[in-house]
Amino acid sequence: MQHSQTQPLVSPVGQMIDPFGRAITYLRVSVTDRCDFRCTYCMAEHMTFLPKKDLLTLEELDRICSAFINRGVRKLRLTGGEPLVRKNIMHLVRSLSRHLASGTLDELTLTTNGSQLVRFADELADCGIRRINVSMDTLDPGKFREITRWGDLSRVLEGIEAAQKAGISVKINAVALKNFNELEIAHMIRWAHGRNMDLTLIETMPMGEIEFDRTDQYLPLSQVRADLARQFTLHDSLYSTGGPARYVTIAETGGRLGFITPLTHNFCESCNRVRLTCTGMLYMCLGQNDDADLRQAVRASESDALLSETIDEAISRKPKGHDFIIDRDHNRPAVARHMSLTGG
Repeated sequence: MQHSQTQPLVSPVGQMIDPFGRAITYLRVSVTDRCDFRCTYCMAEHMTFLPKKDLLTLEELDRICSAFINRGVRKLRLTGGEPLVRKNIMHLVRSLSRHLASGTLDELTLTTNGSQLVRFADELADCGIRRINVSMDTLDPGKFREITRWGDLSRVLEGIEAAQKAGISVKINAVALKNFNELEIAHMIRWAHGRNMDLTLIETMPMGEIEFDRTDQYLPLSQVRADLARQFTLHDSLYSTGGPARYVTIAETGGRLGFITPLTHNFCESCNRVRLTCTGMLYMCLGQNDDADLRQAVRASESDALLSETIDEAISRKPKGHDFIIDRDHNRPAVARHMSLTGG
């Protein structure tokens, strides 16, 4: 790049600083667009998944992640789809764990639907994973099968128990959906807090075409919080995991409740993260379509020079914020790609 004003600022320690002075220290990586669930707000029932040749190999994923870690990323989250259905995924996890051992990475974690945790919990813990997020929207087995289309709640609950036994801290993520789980949220709070787990509520995000009208699903968390305040004593908390959630402590349970509100109150001012898709596209913002092709860069040269240059140029284009909106007039997603491709 010849024009200096488009270059990201680089701090003395080589960190990536975006045009708004935010240090980029958090990379979320979708390792696959595939999933063993078909959650109704996330995917169409009959999804067409990407051909394997379009996906980054595990070695390419490792190389790109390592390039970001060398540039100051301190937290790495593996997502999907469902990350644990990616073939040989533990090879990647074990390889990336070397950055934990060297001290160049503070945290390696993942977001999962929990279906494979019974199988992988011990190995994840052995690789240095200390904390995971499990996406689960209901404690009712029938409703769970309905929302996931073919998920088994008992298997997920067994997986959560296996993770906790392995010494992994579990946080539950639940998407708040009108006329589905809004009356269950208080019960889910008591259940999670009673098992020493935080719970974070998430507003539905307008990403990807699905069979349903998202305006029918949308439940503003401002309304949820007001309803909860009639049952619980909520105290604002300064606690942060480096993600977009704002937390409260609930006096009656002693546990934490997070709110992720991309629609009613966006979280862009403190955004420290970028997202890599399983195809190697880097999105500087979840809610924007601007991207950078890291797959081309990583395949064009065995040297990481082009890869680093492409990353720098991309960070220089990180926007101030997203444009999420539930489009009531046209029922179109704000972003065409599915969350499973970008990484939840």
